Amino acid sequence: MPLADAAVSGLAPLRAAFARQDEARLRDPYPTVAKRRAQLVRLAAVIKTARPEIANAISADFGHRAPQETALAEVFTSLEAIRYTVRHVGRWAKPERRPVSIWHRPGHARLRKQPLGVVGIVVPWNYPLYLAAGPLVSALAAGNRVMIKMSEFTPHFNALWERLVAENFPPDEIAVMDGGVEVAAAFSRLPFDYLLFTGSTRVGREVMRAAADNLTPVTLELGGKSPAIVCDDFPLELAASRILYGKCTNAGQTCVAPDYALVPAAKVPAFVAAARTAVTGFFPSLASEDYTTIATERHFARLAALIDDAAKTGATVHPLHAEASDPVARRFTPTALTGVTPAMHIMQEEIFGPLLPIVPYDTLDEAVAFVNARPRPLALYAFSDDGAVIDRVLRTTSSGGVTVNDTMLHVAQDALPFGGIGSSGMGLYHGREGFDAFSKLRAVYYQRRFNGLSLLQPPYGKRFDRLIKLMLR
Repeated sequence: MPLADAAVSGLAPLRAAFARQDEARLRDPYPTVAKRRAQLVRLAAVIKTARPEIANAISADFGHRAPQETALAEVFTSLEAIRYTVRHVGRWAKPERRPVSIWHRPGHARLRKQPLGVVGIVVPWNYPLYLAAGPLVSALAAGNRVMIKMSEFTPHFNALWERLVAENFPPDEIAVMDGGVEVAAAFSRLPFDYLLFTGSTRVGREVMRAAADNLTPVTLELGGKSPAIVCDDFPLELAASRILYGKCTNAGQTCVAPDYALVPAAKVPAFVAAARTAVTGFFPSLASEDYTTIATERHFARLAALIDDAAKTGATVHPLHAEASDPVARRFTPTALTGVTPAMHIMQEEIFGPLLPIVPYDTLDEAVAFVNARPRPLALYAFSDDGAVIDRVLRTTSSGGVTVNDTMLHVAQDALPFGGIGSSGMGLYHGREGFDAFSKLRAVYYQRRFNGLSLLQPPYGKRFDRLIKLMLR
């Protein structure tokens, strides 16, 4: 929908919010580092103070999620990102001296970090606080104004977040928007100076098309099928425990959750048994307050359909808990599947739930070839105590990020960038790379009054010929 039609469709508040922030950008195009730090400290205080409300709201949106899981996966990670950024933003924002060649001396060069302006952030439903706060921290640190579009599937959290932001930040600094597909489409078509989207690959393509009309640069944080390669030398029980922890956190509704496991063929039965031990150890009962429910009935039905399709086409289903799935409460039993084939839907779609296909392999080359035959994933997990083996996996595969001998933890390292590759996304944020993503790295060359450039100006003659010959030596 063209931007000019937004008001006609009842979406005028989007355009008004953008205009307000764009006008504020012109009034104060280069907020001081002190102001940026103050914004971040205020954001941290808001999140700390509202922690119980945040946990309750997210739990209400999911059906149930343990407050401890929200505290660890969303509140802690958000506050750590803020603390890290507050400590380092002063250094990041300083102009950098860059070298100049002998031919351009005595001039000198600087790289200045300039705010882009108005940034749009599109947030998914699975981690609504962290995936709003993470890019927001980077955007504020870089001196931008920010508009945030929340998912329509988290109405309780959205209402809370919108209120908290409005009470603590003027709308020309941060504005939170709610609404369905029509609002999301119009939001993506606003002429932002930068747009960050987190979500599915399918919707990411649509967002990129919409942003292209305004030549808006984008970061797309998508997903895909992130493999876990269990090498022969690594303790099987430990690998199973760490993979299943990653698979069961948020009931697998995580973009970097291990999607499938590659296990030495002879160890597959033992791995399934170890996975069952791990799951029952984490959750003695699936009705436990510690186990997250599936967010929607549609998503629950999709997971059940993946199992049915796999079973009908030859896979063996291994429930990893004695308790059956409960469609009313939307508690889904963690499940392993063996005998899977590439033609099965479960091996083609991102699972986004507590299902773990197990793919046997005989040699590491075979496991690597299996990974490389598929679209490049957002994350890759390799389990081995042999440094040479890990280096081999890292050199011969490609992914957005990697955790060695565990799962998902690379995302929580604020000094590391986060981002996908190929169909799992583009662009980077978190830490220094997030600051740079939301900044214009502005090249500035300072010429001196007296310099040698005049020796290369017309009219050209023998002097020029001698100099250019020297320069092109």
